[in-house]
Amino acid sequence: MTVYIDPPTWPGHGRMWSHLVSDVSYEELHAFAAAIGCPPRAFERDHYDVPSSRYADAVAAGAVEIGSKELVRRLTAAGLRRPKHRPSA
Repeated sequence: MTVYIDPPTWPGHGRMWSHLVSDVSYEELHAFAAAIGCPPRAFERDHYDVPSSRYADAVAAGAVEIGSKELVRRLTAAGLRRPKHRPSA
């Protein structure tokens, strides 16, 4: 199981956010997110939004830290990228 997280550099709602993704399956991603306490509402198309206050928890649970561009590259290469203009499966 490999789940990836980028640095919390995305602003929103008065906080900074990271993206949590899997390059294997959404099932793997959902299981990992549930295990670290991410609520289902934090899932957006192909990733979970993780507040900076929970970043260390995700890493401690096994999420691999990578840059944002690499995160998108891996997600796209795995065929799991769901851009806003493309409907979800």
